[in-house]
Amino acid sequence: MTTLLDIMDRHGRLHADANGIAATPIPGVMFFRVPAPSGITHAIARPLVCLVVQGAKQVTMGARDFQLHAGESLLITADVPIVSQITKASHVAPYVSLVLELDLAVIAELVLEMGPALAGDAAPVRVDRTDGEVAAAALRLLELLDRPAALPVLQAPLIREMHYWLLAGQHGAAIRRLGWPDGHAQRIARAVALLRDNFAKPLPVSRLAAAAGMSPSTFHQHFRSVTSLSPLQFQKQLRLIEARRLMSAQGASASSAAFAVGYESVPQFTREYGRLFGASPVRDMKAAREQARAA
Repeated sequence: MTTLLDIMDRHGRLHADANGIAATPIPGVMFFRVPAPSGITHAIARPLVCLVVQGAKQVTMGARDFQLHAGESLLITADVPIVSQITKASHVAPYVSLVLELDLAVIAELVLEMGPALAGDAAPVRVDRTDGEVAAAALRLLELLDRPAALPVLQAPLIREMHYWLLAGQHGAAIRRLGWPDGHAQRIARAVALLRDNFAKPLPVSRLAAAAGMSPSTFHQHFRSVTSLSPLQFQKQLRLIEARRLMSAQGASASSAAFAVGYESVPQFTREYGRLFGASPVRDMKAAREQARAA
């Protein structure tokens, strides 16, 4: 009997890039197959669920550390800064996980149909055992990778089913907040989308607040409560993470990466880069190259 690990391991061998990321033709779905423990990765995550099928990973948000093992799922219900590291992986048993980006429109439809639910933990990041129904729906969805003619017809119902079981299970209370059409999470999400699309440009808080339909003071308060950062800190981290990608993936120099993401001062960029990543851009890239050679 084919398992989720069988499918992901096979497709990962064929399609994973140098970072172990395997894209799929299914919107919002990708998986990882990484054959060795990784370095530390910084990101501002989108709302998603990550099902770990093999190996282990550590995720840190603020002062909280989450250990994620096979058979467990990581749920992120807000655009929050996280630091992650794959801690258990080998060529014989690589780290394998499935990532589904949560679809706010699908969640909103399901919340209306499912009606009210009991209150529960609404923390933006949490780890729980993977529900059997979620894993079963994920397996049927990935089986379609071998039947591409069926994808256009069957992928949407299966993605909807995965969202349903997530809402019906232990993750439900946290995910439901994303389905309130005029709730704070949805409003802040509009401002976050604007920031993600224009992070290299100056964006006054008044424009972001208008996108969220809030006064500047109310917006600032709710933005921090949802993302754990101020709008300026959020934009700064987006810039620094993109600059790091430009240097590591495209070989850009520190100065060209700094200007590309909106910095006007290279010394300021270097200082802020060091505060976030723990090393100057030059030292960070040197360490990354040495780690890649070792791997």
